[in-house]
Amino acid sequence: MKVSVLAALLGVACVNAFAASPVGIVIHGGAGTINKAQMTTEQQQAYEAALTQAVEQGYAVLQQGGSSLDAVTAAVMLLEDSPLFNAGKGAVYTFDEQHELDASIMQGQDRQAGAVAGISTIKNPILLARAVMEQSEHVMFAGAGAEAFADTLPLERVKNTYYNTEFRYEALQRAKQAMAPQPHQAQIPFDPAWRMGTVGAVAIDQAGNLAAATSTGGMTAKRYGRIGDAPVIGAGNFADNSSCAVSATGHGEYFIRYQVASDICARVKYQGKTASLAAQEVMSELAKVGGTGGVIVVDAAGQLSWAFNTEGMYRAMRGAVTPLRVEIFSDNAEN
Repeated sequence: MKVSVLAALLGVACVNAFAASPVGIVIHGGAGTINKAQMTTEQQQAYEAALTQAVEQGYAVLQQGGSSLDAVTAAVMLLEDSPLFNAGKGAVYTFDEQHELDASIMQGQDRQAGAVAGISTIKNPILLARAVMEQSEHVMFAGAGAEAFADTLPLERVKNTYYNTEFRYEALQRAKQAMAPQPHQAQIPFDPAWRMGTVGAVAIDQAGNLAAATSTGGMTAKRYGRIGDAPVIGAGNFADNSSCAVSATGHGEYFIRYQVASDICARVKYQGKTASLAAQEVMSELAKVGGTGGVIVVDAAGQLSWAFNTEGMYRAMRGAVTPLRVEIFSDNAEN
């Protein structure tokens, strides 16, 4: 009898410990010069609807007991399928009027990660990044090699023209006009008006595992195989159960130089700061050296937050103890 009672008590304790990890997810669709005065009501509603659908999709996975990895994958896939965001279908154009996409994914329990860069025929780049993590011994594949790896997988392929959108093409033409006095983009200052953007998601599941996923079309008019921070583990994407998970968006060169995603989690782990405070600090410090963008964060306790130093960031969150929030502009930027 005593044994059975003890077993029952231990079972209750295990259930309570399991339930102590509140599930939650945060997503973003890019940060930059998002001006409320220049956005129509219809455009705002379209962005809010897409963000709501993505965050609800990811949250439904978590509610049903799914993993944080599955949740961030599901959310990012929906954002990749939308022409509104600079990832997947809505990817920006390179200087040569093509599309080169990057993505990465990471899980916090063992810091396994996968990334791809410079791919051009994968409908959902985040799925290829996940395959690199789960079906190879490597972390990153790029260009033709990544495409060859994809040939071995049952992933949906598309022609490069699948990513074409009229308003991204117009952005390319404006960028080329600005670049006219210089031989290539690498020699001129970065212009946020070139619609920098990325999509991403971070989540915590019932087991307390964290995950982060990031996907992007990169920078408008990019050349020479330029790669930003999105596929770089520690810069645009990071997850560690002992601290936090982060997905970033912004001027990638700065996020790479300052290792933004891992820096935030390091401050949590080694300085004992909250993830929210660490994110605000890092984004504030980045602004002082000219780096613009934002991050979404979830910590080991399930606290959801975001921070950015631009006029806006497409973003949404939902958790077991956090009601649905969908925001675009800089009002109430800090959580």
